[in-house]
Amino acid sequence: MKPRRSNLSVPGHVTKMHPKAAECAADVVMLDLEDSVPVDQKEQARAQVIETLHKFDWSKKTVTVRINSLDTPFGYRDLLEVAEGAGEIIDNIVIPKVNTEKDIHFADCMLSGIEMSKGFSRTLGIEASIETAEGLLNAAKIAAASPRILGLVFGIADYSASVGARLVSISGHGEKEEDLYPGHRWHYPLSRMVMSAKACGALAIDAPYGNFKDEEGLRKAAVMTCALGCDGKWAIHPAQIDVINEVFTPAAAEIALAQKVLAANEEAASSGKGAIAVEGRMVDQATVRMAEQLCSRAKHLGLL
Repeated sequence: MKPRRSNLSVPGHVTKMHPKAAECAADVVMLDLEDSVPVDQKEQARAQVIETLHKFDWSKKTVTVRINSLDTPFGYRDLLEVAEGAGEIIDNIVIPKVNTEKDIHFADCMLSGIEMSKGFSRTLGIEASIETAEGLLNAAKIAAASPRILGLVFGIADYSASVGARLVSISGHGEKEEDLYPGHRWHYPLSRMVMSAKACGALAIDAPYGNFKDEEGLRKAAVMTCALGCDGKWAIHPAQIDVINEVFTPAAAEIALAQKVLAANEEAASSGKGAIAVEGRMVDQATVRMAEQLCSRAKHLGLL
C-alpha cells in the first residue's frame, strides 16, 4: 500500500483544481462529491470526476472518490456510476457518515457485482468515515464489516454536531480548541476510532484542520493525532500538504534510535543474553516491536 500521510480533498465540480491535484505532493487525492459540492451540481460533479479520472495520470498517487452518504438520493448513484466508470483507476471509495456495518455490507455487495460485470483486475477498497455518535459506537463492527475496509476516517465537524459539542471556530474543524477545552477535546473518540481500525488491520486517518493559513495550529493538531496512532490526516488546501507529510514521516533521529534497538536485540538474541540495553536504558520486547514498526514505515516511505 502506498503512503497515506496527506489526504487532499478536492471538490469534484471545480475543474480548475483537478490538474493541480494530480501533480501535488499529497499522498492521496480525494475527489469529493459530498460536502464541497452544492446540491444542484451533484450530478454534474459525478460526471466531471469520472472524466477527470480518465484525463490525468494517477499512477503515482493513491486516488479516491468520496461519494454522498448512502441515506441520500445521490449516494447509490455515485457508488454505481463511479465504480463502473472508473473502477480500475481509483484505489478506493470513501463512504461518509457510516453509522452501522449495514452501509458497508451494501457497498461491498454492489462493488462485487460491478467488479464481476466489468471484469476488473483488482478489488476496490473502502474508507468509512466515522462522523456520528452512532458511527463511533459501531466503529469496531464497521472496521470488521468487509475485507475491503482500508481505513476509518474521523469526521470532526459532523461528529461535533452529532454529540452537541460547542462550536469554537468558523469551520468547526479543529482550530482554537484550546480556547474552550484545556486538553485534547477529541482524544477519546479519535482513540476509540484508532483502536477499532488497528484491531482489524486498517488505517486511521484524522479529520482536516480548517484554517489552512494557520501552519502552527495544523502542526500541533497533526502531532497530537500522530501520537495517538493515526496514519495520516486530511488536507483541505495544498498549503497544508508539506506540514502533514513532515509530521507523519519518521524523523532521522527516530529511525536511528529504532535501528539501535533492533541491532541490540539481534545481538542479545545471538549471544543468548536476556536483557537488552540501549543508551544506558533497559529495553523490553514491546519497545522492540515499536522499533520494528517504525523501521517498517521508514522503508515504506523509502527512507531505508
